[in-house]
Amino acid sequence: MSEGPLIVQSDKTLLLEVDHPDAPACRQAIAPFAELERAPEHVHTYRLTPLGLWNARAAGHDAEQVVDILLRYSRYPVPHALLVDVADTMARFGRLQLVNHPSHGLVLHALDVPVLEEVLRSAKVAPLVGQRLDGETVQVHPSERGHLKQVLLKLGWPAEDLAGYVDGEAHPIALREEGWALRSYQREAADGFWHGGSGVVVLPCGAGKTIVGAAAMARAAATTLILVTNTVAARQWRDELLRRTTLSENEIGEYSGSRKEIRPVTIATYQVVTTRRKGVYPHLELFDARDWGLIVYDEVHLLPAPIFRMTADLQARRRLGLTATLVREDGREGDVFSLIGPKRYDAPWKDIEAQGWIAPADCVEVRVTLPERDRLVYATAEPEDRYRLCASAPEKMRVVEALVTRHRRDQVLVIGQYLDQLDELAARLDAPLITGATTVRERQRLFDAFRDGQMQVLVVSKVANFSIDLPEASVAIQVSGAFGSRQEEAQRLGRILRPKTDGRTARFYALVARDTLDQDYAAHRQRFLAEQGYAYRIVDADEVLDGSSS
Repeated sequence: MSEGPLIVQSDKTLLLEVDHPDAPACRQAIAPFAELERAPEHVHTYRLTPLGLWNARAAGHDAEQVVDILLRYSRYPVPHALLVDVADTMARFGRLQLVNHPSHGLVLHALDVPVLEEVLRSAKVAPLVGQRLDGETVQVHPSERGHLKQVLLKLGWPAEDLAGYVDGEAHPIALREEGWALRSYQREAADGFWHGGSGVVVLPCGAGKTIVGAAAMARAAATTLILVTNTVAARQWRDELLRRTTLSENEIGEYSGSRKEIRPVTIATYQVVTTRRKGVYPHLELFDARDWGLIVYDEVHLLPAPIFRMTADLQARRRLGLTATLVREDGREGDVFSLIGPKRYDAPWKDIEAQGWIAPADCVEVRVTLPERDRLVYATAEPEDRYRLCASAPEKMRVVEALVTRHRRDQVLVIGQYLDQLDELAARLDAPLITGATTVRERQRLFDAFRDGQMQVLVVSKVANFSIDLPEASVAIQVSGAFGSRQEEAQRLGRILRPKTDGRTARFYALVARDTLDQDYAAHRQRFLAEQGYAYRIVDADEVLDGSSS
């Protein structure tokens, strides 16, 4: 028996002792194939899932490596049945392959004929395939390439897509490297994507995902469609491409609510592309507007369902997904795997921090106690109203004011979910408020003023969760969140992770109402960041108010 930090159990859970000296190395080793489920103070629980193991397999990890990691770090003997199951599960990936046949075009080819026989008997597979060419091969209509991959994944036999890609319409794009250069991990991420042909790159917020996108565009040297979360993000992409590449303003189009420009590089918002009129999506024709050589999905974890449907028809195009976390609260990670592609590169947040590319962060959960009258109101409220009541607790107002005063020399973001709560906070702090109702022009003006240091405090709703570049923001105060959203917590921390010119630590405060749903949801939200090695200190609101906590 070794004294490793990991306990591997036969139900496919992995228990990691956080305080063990080898815990950081173990966490990093299991990250490519294990998913964090719970992260209390001392023991974190991970789970082995088929999708996690298949993602690892597609990224080049084999079963022998996974088994070796489990054996190396496990404190007790690893159940033999679990090791067999890991090997069997990973071996399922790629026994069916999508390839281009010299005479018959796209085909599904089996390295294991009984598996092909099994899936062809599925009622969901039958409409997606054509004639049987021989014992190992069946024709597939090119338009069903994505749908077939989705179905096969759900049947437990994920196909390896080796059918290649069309080059699309050529368009010269090169990186300018005067005064800057690709960081090593950005180059590795772009290379990993390019060699795989399609897939997802996972990098922390502030680590330069846009640069990876630009590097991929330079590799493709083709017309590119970029899908982003909102118009502000679209304009940040345009500015970054103009700064980092040889593209000119005339070559970059914006396809948003206010503009409908289709150019060799077109940046479109998810919202306008998925606008529905009389049951149809008129703007989805944008996907066919040009012979795109590359499609980039920014914040791929937010991909709306209509985009999934269109992406199923775009499997011959190279597809790059960019995100800080592959966590989806709707459970559709399998669709990202099938339709965008497997994870091609994943850099642990703490690794990037250690290299100095993102700021170190101190995460603090500030627990607020509701007065008795509010506890009674909460206890007797309808279930659907309880979270709003505790998340919007008036006691949080004084704590926010105390924290803003403490950090009066810092750039502070106050972030929340509920507009009435944010309205009151903005008034009490005498700070501007940005919500979904704020015009794009006004948002850009306020973000620019904040970046330039003309204002110290900005109150923002969830519209600022994604793709907003605020380099000098060093403090975030989260007063309420979207229930238990792990992706939102990661994105909100990400707003303050740009490295600071003076090297100081970023501060992330989460205000939580004690003994309520707010506390339960906070624990769930923190799971992803715990997996990345961030630990939350818990302090009482009274310590903040009397200045005894730092």
